[in-house]
Amino acid sequence: MTAKTTVKLKWVALASLLNNTGAAFLWPLTTMYMHNYLHQTLTTAGIVMLFMSIAMMAGNYSGGWLFDHWSQYKTALVGVSLSTLAIFLLIFIHTWPWFALLMMLNSFGDGINATIVNSYGSMVSDRTSRYVFNYIYMAFNIGVVIGTLLVGVLLPISVVLVFAVATVFYVLLTILVVLTFNVRIVLPKKSAAMRARSGARSAQHRRLITLVWLILLNLVTIHLSYSLWESVMAVHMTNMGIPFYAYSMLWTLNGILIIIGQPLVNKLSPYVRLSSQIIVGIFIFALSFLLLVFARSLAAFVVDFVILTIGETTSFAGLPAWVAQLTDVNEAGHYQGLLNITISVGRAIGPLYGGYVIEQGNYQILFISVFLMMIITLGIVLTYLIHVHHMQAQA
Repeated sequence: MTAKTTVKLKWVALASLLNNTGAAFLWPLTTMYMHNYLHQTLTTAGIVMLFMSIAMMAGNYSGGWLFDHWSQYKTALVGVSLSTLAIFLLIFIHTWPWFALLMMLNSFGDGINATIVNSYGSMVSDRTSRYVFNYIYMAFNIGVVIGTLLVGVLLPISVVLVFAVATVFYVLLTILVVLTFNVRIVLPKKSAAMRARSGARSAQHRRLITLVWLILLNLVTIHLSYSLWESVMAVHMTNMGIPFYAYSMLWTLNGILIIIGQPLVNKLSPYVRLSSQIIVGIFIFALSFLLLVFARSLAAFVVDFVILTIGETTSFAGLPAWVAQLTDVNEAGHYQGLLNITISVGRAIGPLYGGYVIEQGNYQILFISVFLMMIITLGIVLTYLIHVHHMQAQA
């Protein structure tokens, strides 16, 4: 009997859905639970989320290294086992500081899980990579919709119930990995010609790589800002008398709009240059944070989050493709990896920065500061992009 050499796309996508459903139970409530239930400061909550992001990055790196150098299947088992164990223990132990430590363990496991899903996805051979990752992206957002919808309903009943139901999704993920991920994958190796080519650097190539680094700098500010919605915004809205379930429903709305909007955005590709689409999308995304200065009601937050989601849908999915366009095929993995690390860096800094600014100033200063960060770095990207196009026209 011939051993299977690939995991079917439906199982990879289902793994992404289950993992992100379980995770979506946790990140919307982490800051609010620590501040309102465990009576920790927003700065302390920010520090915990910083270490959670560091644990996530460590999991990303460890998962990738183990996938390449050890065993793909055993690496997948390690990831799901750690994340499932952490959430299971939270059912019984969710006081300070055990809550923070177990959330870090879960983040490490989820970091491995995310790498494993992408790595197995890249090995799907019966579909194009663009189709595969669009499929996984859709599964990711469906998981976000389910998780955020359920946590808003369950948290008012009991936080223990939240952890118990999240555990169910992680257990289902573990069962899925055990039953479907045990395949023999032969990873391709770089040829000598590709290694030699990777050393070549032209002036044009250096300009494009500089542009990539500026995009990554802008991406840090984007996800620093975005992480505020995942952390301090829960406290901000509940302090205004808006119930937590309404906050969690915003994430449900976000996921639904992305699922509906992404196919529509894809139809723009024949008519709009990808870089122009992304820049406009990031500007809309940044503008939503300036508008938060004036938000005082649930309706205002809903409108603002819709604007944010329009910017996200227009820009986020295209960023990996833009980076791929600017880099050589043989270095695509390196820069796509840097893109993911950059996202994690922004997510790590954001809650800590947000907590500090709020305690030293107020929410309005925070919203204006992150808006300026995004606009300034986006302006630098746009200015350099115009310079690159000018140099290309002269060549």
